[in-house]
Amino acid sequence: MLKGNYLITGAAGLMGSTALSKLSNQAGVNIRAVDLKEPRISADNISYFKADLRDFNQCREAVKDIDYVFMFAGILSTAPVIAKNPVSPVTSNLVINSQMLEAAYFAKVKKFLWLSSSTGYPLKEGILKEENMFDNDPPDIYFPVGWMSRYTEILARMYATKLKKSMPIVILRPTNIYGEYEDFHFETCHVLPALIRKVVERQRPIEVWGKGEEKRDLIYSDDVFDACLLALEKIDLFDVFNIGSGKEYSINELLKMILEIDNFQNSDIIYNTSKPSTINKRSIDLTKIKQFLGFKAKTPIRQGISKMIRYYKENPIKQKQYE
Repeated sequence: MLKGNYLITGAAGLMGSTALSKLSNQAGVNIRAVDLKEPRISADNISYFKADLRDFNQCREAVKDIDYVFMFAGILSTAPVIAKNPVSPVTSNLVINSQMLEAAYFAKVKKFLWLSSSTGYPLKEGILKEENMFDNDPPDIYFPVGWMSRYTEILARMYATKLKKSMPIVILRPTNIYGEYEDFHFETCHVLPALIRKVVERQRPIEVWGKGEEKRDLIYSDDVFDACLLALEKIDLFDVFNIGSGKEYSINELLKMILEIDNFQNSDIIYNTSKPSTINKRSIDLTKIKQFLGFKAKTPIRQGISKMIRYYKENPIKQKQYE
């Protein structure tokens, strides 16, 4: 692991919390944790800096004396969020990403890592490789957030390769990240934490949006952060990598696993096809990240789900879905 001063943005979120937990009390590592909310992880080598990264002056303060940036901040683009306002994540995320890139560049950080998204990929037959990102438009459901991700990637490439003095940048395009520090609020969360919450709370009926046939490649947050550390160590200028588990599960398969793990028998499941869902399937190629970084996800899905169930039981949300 590289020694130095780390900036973790989005420090109270899923990936930010995962990063803090894995970097806490590491010798030679000093962490500035940035978020509007106080992080859930604390340690002697972590200092909290409350900041709104839509404010450029706060971005500049955040990156002062920083060696390495993990850019995890942003507004989630989940199905409920997109259904309510498909544009809402776009403007804020563009502002946050572009300002943080500029602030980091002029602060002369040593390396900058950004989590992009596989939402930018077009609908295309077969397995999607990194070079397929700009082959065509993203699907309509992902059009706003997909182009936001693409534009940020172009900006990152500019700072890394098109200016006289470059800033090394690594981009990871994850599939669906999951883990204990997920958002479990129905209004904003992804499908997996929503299903886990419904099962743990023994809701009857359990409502599934769509037909449950959509397939997802899910990757555990600890595995993603392991890849982030590898990328930071091994990439010295600019590169982009797909990252996923390489295994796909339908929503119905995931729900079945959750019911089995939590021993919820005789559940009543209904399918609401009037609710928004996303594309049925997307397969990404993982050859490059394995070849160049030696990375392969190691957390089995049932193990990851078990950890999420245990975490939610210890940290339940008080309000019920239909209050």
